[in-house]
Amino acid sequence: MLEHGRTSGRIVETEAYLGPHDPACHAAAGLTNRTRDLHGPPGTSYVYLIYGMYWCMNCVTGPVGYGSAVLIRALEPLDGVDLMRRRRGGSDLTNGPGKLCVALAIDGRHGGLPLNRPPLMVRAAEPVSDGNVAISARIGITKAADWPQRYYIRDNKWVSK
Repeated sequence: MLEHGRTSGRIVETEAYLGPHDPACHAAAGLTNRTRDLHGPPGTSYVYLIYGMYWCMNCVTGPVGYGSAVLIRALEPLDGVDLMRRRRGGSDLTNGPGKLCVALAIDGRHGGLPLNRPPLMVRAAEPVSDGNVAISARIGITKAADWPQRYYIRDNKWVSK
């Protein structure tokens, strides 16, 4: 049984998926049962399963029906670190999209939820200076793999490897 409690973190790494013209974006396949939440209103969650075993959480960013989102790739843990450790085991708690979903207990039940109230909340934090943001190609994809759509905080130990 999953242990419940409050957990939170600072987003330190993301990847943008730009919509139906982006071959790496799930929206390129059109509207399906799997991508229904991706085509929802901005400010909602798009949570999907990869490799049949890992959940990934995205924030929908485009207008209804468009299908663009930002994948949360890594978090710097802030609250509930002990609970995250019990859920994940080991020390690599949130440095990857699947790991952070396990640590925060995010799964398919969280798809399509608004991101401005519990159980999922994404809030503004202190701005990061442009000089501290690195940009690179996205990770772990084969289509449009060279597009510079990965953004992360330079030298942050919680960024995925």
